[in-house]
Amino acid sequence: MSRTVRAITATVAALLLATACNSAATGNSPDSKGSSVRGVTDDAIKVGGIVSMTTASGYSKKDTDLGARARFARANAEGGINGRKIDYLGAEDDGQDPAKNLAAARKLVQQDKVFAISPMSSVTFSGADFLQKQKVPTFGWGTIPSFCGPTYIYGFGGCMVPMPGGTISQTWPEGLKQVTHGAKGKTVAILANDNDAGTFAIRTYKQSFASAGYKVTFAKSSVPATSVPSDWSAYTKEILRSDGGKAPDIVVSVMQTPYNIGLFTAVKRSGYRGVLTDPTDYDPGLLAKSATKEALDGVHILLTFEPFETHSAAMKQFKADIKKASGGKDVPLNMHMMTGYMSADLFLSIAQKAGRNLTVASFQKAANGFSDTGTMVGDRALPKGQKESFGCGALVQLKNGAYRVSSPFKCYEPIPFK
Repeated sequence: MSRTVRAITATVAALLLATACNSAATGNSPDSKGSSVRGVTDDAIKVGGIVSMTTASGYSKKDTDLGARARFARANAEGGINGRKIDYLGAEDDGQDPAKNLAAARKLVQQDKVFAISPMSSVTFSGADFLQKQKVPTFGWGTIPSFCGPTYIYGFGGCMVPMPGGTISQTWPEGLKQVTHGAKGKTVAILANDNDAGTFAIRTYKQSFASAGYKVTFAKSSVPATSVPSDWSAYTKEILRSDGGKAPDIVVSVMQTPYNIGLFTAVKRSGYRGVLTDPTDYDPGLLAKSATKEALDGVHILLTFEPFETHSAAMKQFKADIKKASGGKDVPLNMHMMTGYMSADLFLSIAQKAGRNLTVASFQKAANGFSDTGTMVGDRALPKGQKESFGCGALVQLKNGAYRVSSPFKCYEPIPFK
């Protein structure tokens, strides 16, 4: 072999080696159709989810997966996103376990090679740092701090947890003004669990209600978070005397359903006739048990999305999509379905804006400055939504075994978080 041929051969080998090294360094391996972007082919975008399908307590968010399937199915039926169909792998079950949440994130990215994770719905999000470092666009309900700040993680209603330098949504107290006919002269008692989340909730809502013009006479995170009290008398006694020896106009519970049932039942038995409210108990499944239905009767529940009882075009489309994804059955609607649906919807909207040349970089560019109006969570805007909520919501009241809108869906100006 001549010196010239050997030189050419060596040069080609070096170029091939460099190309291979560069490909490995990106973390994206080319697929059979020529794309070098993880989870993206000429005709598909691969997406997976992480949802607490099962938990030790029996609580399940499994319908989050159904909501996502419904929205992705409609997108595919309409031709996909810029010529690509959504290849939705379904949701991994993290069992509400931090170790499983991280394991699910690793599996979806490293083994299944998804472009994005939507939805992510769990009270534990230990996989957040991994997904951020791997630059995986991730979508869910921004009710935990992991959705507030990271550049690749998005809450479909914005950041719902007030952060330093951020804002507090005024949806709850402003919406209640519809119920109490204004805030002037009205008093509020707020109760939460004795844990970090409860302490933070008290700090937040004490400021929120006071800013709206209510007088906060009681605000404590004193209920054990490990088990529901069998005797609520100590709490009700303190609450119902908090307004200078008399009961407040509003009792606010920032707790989960089992706690709300105990608290509200005890308060009602005392003869209380004021307003009861919480952010949890909007679930038709709760109406199946007469005792639960009775305990929560009259309670006003905060929503951060349009109530199912509204008749907007978007809500009609949501219901039709869920029915189709359920095999044509009329299934009871719940907030988990909305979580999956709107997580998918935000991902699809940004991906559409990113155009045909879909990469993580083009997706992030499309997200930076993205906005739209009139969705079921209000007017969306990014990157604003990674620092504060979109500030929209409604109240529904459970009355005589059915939910009715007690304060219409509306967006309110947030206040600075102090």
